[in-house]
Amino acid sequence: MDKCIICGTSTGGPVCDTHQEDVVFDFRGDHPNQLTEDRFYRGVVDGYADFGVFVDLSSGVTGLLHRSKIDQRLESLDWEPGDSVFVQVTNVRDNGDVDLGWSIRQSEREFRGTLIDAPDGDRLAEDDGSDDSDDDDGGSGVSVQPPTEATSRDESRNSDTNDGSDESDDSETAEASTSSADGGSQASVQVEKEPETSSAGGSEEADTAEADAAETDTVETDTAETDTADDGVDLGYERAQVAGLRDRVGEDVRLEGEVVSVRQTSGPTVFELGDESGVVDCAAFVEAGVRAYPDVETGDIVRLDGEVRIRRDELQVETEALVALEGEDRETVETRLADALDEEASPDGFEPLTDDEPVAAVTDDVEAVATTLRRAVLESRPVVVRHDATADGYVAGAAIERAVLPLVREEHANADAAYHYFDRRPLEEGSYDMDDATKDVTRMLDNRERHDEKLPLFVFAAAGSTADSLDGLELLDLYGVESVVVDGVAADDAVVDLVAETATVPGRTAGTVAANVAAATNDDVREDLGHLPAVTFWEETPDAYADLAAEAGIDADAATRLREAIALEAFYQSYEDKRELIIDLLFDQEVGLAEQVSEQFREKLDAELRTAEANLESREVDGVDVAVLDTDAYTHRFDFPPKSLLLDELHRRHRDETPVVVGHAMDELYVRATGDVDLDEVADAADERAPTAGISARGLRNGKLGFLSGRRDEAVDAVIGATVDQL
Repeated sequence: MDKCIICGTSTGGPVCDTHQEDVVFDFRGDHPNQLTEDRFYRGVVDGYADFGVFVDLSSGVTGLLHRSKIDQRLESLDWEPGDSVFVQVTNVRDNGDVDLGWSIRQSEREFRGTLIDAPDGDRLAEDDGSDDSDDDDGGSGVSVQPPTEATSRDESRNSDTNDGSDESDDSETAEASTSSADGGSQASVQVEKEPETSSAGGSEEADTAEADAAETDTVETDTAETDTADDGVDLGYERAQVAGLRDRVGEDVRLEGEVVSVRQTSGPTVFELGDESGVVDCAAFVEAGVRAYPDVETGDIVRLDGEVRIRRDELQVETEALVALEGEDRETVETRLADALDEEASPDGFEPLTDDEPVAAVTDDVEAVATTLRRAVLESRPVVVRHDATADGYVAGAAIERAVLPLVREEHANADAAYHYFDRRPLEEGSYDMDDATKDVTRMLDNRERHDEKLPLFVFAAAGSTADSLDGLELLDLYGVESVVVDGVAADDAVVDLVAETATVPGRTAGTVAANVAAATNDDVREDLGHLPAVTFWEETPDAYADLAAEAGIDADAATRLREAIALEAFYQSYEDKRELIIDLLFDQEVGLAEQVSEQFREKLDAELRTAEANLESREVDGVDVAVLDTDAYTHRFDFPPKSLLLDELHRRHRDETPVVVGHAMDELYVRATGDVDLDEVADAADERAPTAGISARGLRNGKLGFLSGRRDEAVDAVIGATVDQL
């Protein structure tokens, strides 16, 4: 029985259960299920995403440290790809995903020891079977060496030697040294010898030798070809398309296309290459953490020769030669890509979800937005949906997400592409101001610098259509960022001139327009979208959409419950996209979820309405009855419902006898009125009435104006008078 190295108690390994978290482990396995949850491991930063950091625990196992688990902002984390870090394994999922936790200890001396976590059991670092000190690299012992791909491959070779292949390895090394002395390289010798070894026999031992030889072949061949690729090396491989690579695993192929992105891992350089049929990762290795083909950048048109493999259950091409194309060769590939892009980006024969004349009237606009979305996916540009943090906004954003995500997964072979190439970010008040735009621009420029990512396409849903979004849209335009607007509010002329495309239908909700855009973007999800428009109408749902929802099994009561549930969830943590929760509510129809959340919505709204109605101030202005509510005094701040939703409900209840409802707080107010009221004109007229009150429109979609708090009474009177004048 072993004794714990810390407390001396009897245990089945070098450390007892009590002191598992006092030591750090170097992982020597090749599968996630070999990890032990709650242990701290040494890892190597592989790369960043918007949602966290990927950390390699070994050459075959990567975990995700989600941004919510980090004790500081992700943007301020000073880790770089290739850095050795310490993390805790908190969960290993059934699908092999590894969840990581933050470790406040980020140096080895802060732990009480380092152990090896190997498939055959734990052991002390000094008892590890592989002796890295004897490596030609002069590497340090395994207790302190980060688990890079090169390390794992060295261990595989050392393991082969210990199994009795010393003589063959010695002769091979000698031959390599002789070749090197003659001006050749070790790579050229191994490339010639090892395929013969890997093909000898069909036994299990032969298969293992083949796998090990393949790994060595990858490392050494890539080193040799990197030296010669710039001279235009042509291996004579047959050209293939990315879409057909899964049928050619193990074969040598040639790909021609555009470099979509370049990312440097702790091991190889990964070039994401896109052709007319799809995108695939291509790994090129010089040595751990060193940039291969440094002259090849994102946007280059290239020819790549390599072997198709499956790595971590994903397609990958092991690069043997890579060269940027110029002249006629480049033009040929560019023309082929452009023709395929034009053909694939255009939706085929779009028809609206149902017979709805207002939507049918803007079919060309819907198709134009859908084409822009499809083109962005095909060009490997991220799609960022900015939507209002309301029920209508969330449904609109979810509809577009439902259409785009399958296209992203189809286009990109890597499993986490849905997180890299699609993002949904809620907006408060439905306007896109400089604060929002500055955050987005900072993030996209950081992604371009850090991950060589293309500038995204911005989709504004239930947002961005009014003049109060111009400052933010102009900042995006300065950087050449393409954007589109999808809304139930007519787009301002200045917005139309600034964005690439608009699809707006006054009199319909943004969710209705977005559902039709989604159907045009991806016809395969059309059946998932039929009930969405009905969910977004608070009252007077058009019969066509009520019938469409009923066909999908959503009657009027069910649509109401969904709308209320989403409105409640949209209020809390409004900066979060709530992807999984919205999917559960809108698409998976989780039993009881909508009913439970809707009940909370109704209880909270009714309680606030009782207080508000008891404190409404009634006024008569030029023969028009007006209801005025001091929301500072008679509502609960920072609690549900938001003021805009509360005033919407007050107006619905009292509009027959009181056509105008105004709610005012310290320096802002909301206007609700029966009939068409232009809030911009109200703001201008009110400013003339009270020129020292600083009245201006702040949220045109939500009927919100701002003023100087010291002129509150004067501002409220001026706005009410200007509103009544328009009735």
